[in-house]
Amino acid sequence: MAYRSGCHTTFHHRYHLVWAPKYRYKVLIGDVRLRVREIIKQVCDEMGVTIVNGALSRDHVHMFVEIPPHVSVSDFVRRARGRSSRKIQQEFEHIRKRYWGQRFWQRGYFSTTSGNITGDIIMRYLDRHTHKDGFSPSA
Repeated sequence: MAYRSGCHTTFHHRYHLVWAPKYRYKVLIGDVRLRVREIIKQVCDEMGVTIVNGALSRDHVHMFVEIPPHVSVSDFVRRARGRSSRKIQQEFEHIRKRYWGQRFWQRGYFSTTSGNITGDIIMRYLDRHTHKDGFSPSA
């Protein structure tokens, strides 16, 4: 596990993100697939997000990313999906015809955190270090 550093921050924030095209159409193939991949990489570079791993299936995007603390997960996903939707519909006429409502991606997305320690380990650590005037829920 490698921690990353900012000006006054050390962090290890990793997220598993998944989102899909509207109606789960299998449109992420060929040139569309390559262009979506390129656009998402550009957004990651601009926002300081590191792609740990990722996969573009024909009908959804899987990403395992490390996001710095000053960037919220929702902002990253919003920008990646918004820019890719706009550019894909501008550049590919068959996509623009299929998604005539100007929405390329489904409304929601899946996000979960990932780390090398579990909730049990954190609870044991806090139990060992909790004092009477700490943040214990029983206090």
